[in-house]
Amino acid sequence: MRLLLDTHALLLWLADEGLTDQARDAIADPDNFVMVSAASAWEISIKKALGKLSAPDDLEQQVDEGGFAPLPISIAHGLAAGQLPRHHDDPFDRMLIAQALGEALTIVTHDKRFSDYEVALLPT
Repeated sequence: MRLLLDTHALLLWLADEGLTDQARDAIADPDNFVMVSAASAWEISIKKALGKLSAPDDLEQQVDEGGFAPLPISIAHGLAAGQLPRHHDDPFDRMLIAQALGEALTIVTHDKRFSDYEVALLPT
């Protein structure tokens, strides 16, 4: 399975709490390919700087140590995010949806608004 962690799922994984058994097992399964988007790092950085979020200072290192692959944001991803129907207006989530659709990834998320798109989901 090819997974993309949304920002909330990534933070739950790093905190080792709050994930369903199904999500935790899928993320931990060495046969699965797990990615973390640059959009999630960007979102975490912004919210952390605003004092709205507590997150590790060594996020990049933790992502790497977790065995997750980084997913850069491409021009194609940006164009696709802009062309998505307006079901969801959060720009970070729209980018994750565009990336998942473009890269054939299943998004690990708790956000029910993602289901408005034709994207594969794994609930957290």
